[in-house]
Amino acid sequence: MSLVDIVAIEGYIQTTYMAVYPDKLLLLDSGCRCDVDKILAYITDTLKRPVEQLKTVMVTHMHPDHAGGAKLLQQKTGCQIVTAMSDKPWYHGVLGRIAHLNDLGLTYYVASRQGKSITNVWYHPILKADINVQDGDRVPNFDDWIVLETPGHTDRDLSLWHPQSKQAYTADLILLIKNKFVSPYLITLPDAYRASLNKVKALQPDILLLAHGKRAEISKEDFEKLIKRTPNEPCKTTLQNSFKLMFSQVKFARRRVDIP
Repeated sequence: MSLVDIVAIEGYIQTTYMAVYPDKLLLLDSGCRCDVDKILAYITDTLKRPVEQLKTVMVTHMHPDHAGGAKLLQQKTGCQIVTAMSDKPWYHGVLGRIAHLNDLGLTYYVASRQGKSITNVWYHPILKADINVQDGDRVPNFDDWIVLETPGHTDRDLSLWHPQSKQAYTADLILLIKNKFVSPYLITLPDAYRASLNKVKALQPDILLLAHGKRAEISKEDFEKLIKRTPNEPCKTTLQNSFKLMFSQVKFARRRVDIP
């Protein structure tokens, strides 16, 4: 059945998109752990649907505002979790666990800048998906969506392309801040990032669905500016930088959050 609508659900620090069909639902990233109740309430209260109609949750990459709610959503709805193929978990090893803490701290930092109160965003750093996909695959249960591998922000980022409506969900590939298109703070693979921008540009999308910045039209010139401004050196997570970020959250985290 055909796509009815793509709705935006405002999450803790990001916008989460849901593709609505007459008898099923697709979530383009899971949002943070604390966004799960809001997503489910949207299904039951706004759409007047049973939560079991959520069939697939795509996880474009493992950061807290994109993967944090996936497992909890699966427990509550029975949905499939779909993410990229990879040899190792993103947060593998000691440095990976440090990076996980760093990203949780960064989530709180962004929330504090937005005037949000502290809440529980903890999620397990290792995600076991039901299905792993690669470039050119169709999204399971939703054949009208095509998977694009768009690494750069991390080594396994995905974007999702809906050719019939010419809309692309690009997760954190591009941000819109103060009406300007910018690259994410973290670019781990600059050359891959530039290639990913060129891949999406070649599709000539009418609309980008941005996790940070909502829906937007983007021109060829905007893409070229992003490509030109991409740094040549990768941004690396170091032990020193991680501790600096975590300590910067002490004033913000004034009350204790129980983490399972």
